[in-house]
Amino acid sequence: MTEGELKLLGRWSSPFVIRVKMMLEQKGLNYEYIEQDLLNKSELLLKHNPIYKKVPVLIHGDRDICESLVILQYIDENWSKTGPMLPVDPYERAIARFWAAYIDDKLLSSFIVIMKAATEEEKAGKIADAHAALELLEGAFMKCAAGKDFFGGDVIGYLDVTLGACLAWIKAVERISGAKLLDETKVPLLMEWVKRFLATDCAKNTLPDVERVEKYGRDLQVARWNVGFG
Repeated sequence: MTEGELKLLGRWSSPFVIRVKMMLEQKGLNYEYIEQDLLNKSELLLKHNPIYKKVPVLIHGDRDICESLVILQYIDENWSKTGPMLPVDPYERAIARFWAAYIDDKLLSSFIVIMKAATEEEKAGKIADAHAALELLEGAFMKCAAGKDFFGGDVIGYLDVTLGACLAWIKAVERISGAKLLDETKVPLLMEWVKRFLATDCAKNTLPDVERVEKYGRDLQVARWNVGFG
């Protein structure tokens, strides 16, 4: 099924929403974006994601698809003629899914806890954890890219948008904490990948402004976690 109007329920700051925007951009698909206030959830969001009540939600005709990685796979499989984002080979496809889950379960959480740290000592430990998580991803890039420019090879793929959607937040956390997370002495291959990815239309058309994300992150520190780094 490829017919049907596309709508995306999202929040501008969410890397999970941004990655869906990136996939839609890469596929050249037109859609209606509907911004959501997660402190005052709309009837539309509650109707289309009654289980988790979270964004993103992709509405395709009369179908609701929730959870960002599930949405990415749905888009890729449903509009496969425009170029697959996931590898065709079953093993490579499984590996891509594994590292996508790693990004969500390990990498993103390692950045958020830096912002939650209440002391400099705690912050230093969380930064070390983030460096370790990135170094593992450096090894994954080496294997997946196999000497090419992107995780997907010569072109942007599933893992590129999964990680690329996090780049504004990574930079914002660096500014807020004063830590250098993406360090070319530790992850040189990822640093080169970042430069290439940020130069693409996919990144330019979807990533939010880092200054805006930084301000939002600082507001979160005060409002939710009662911490701050000045």
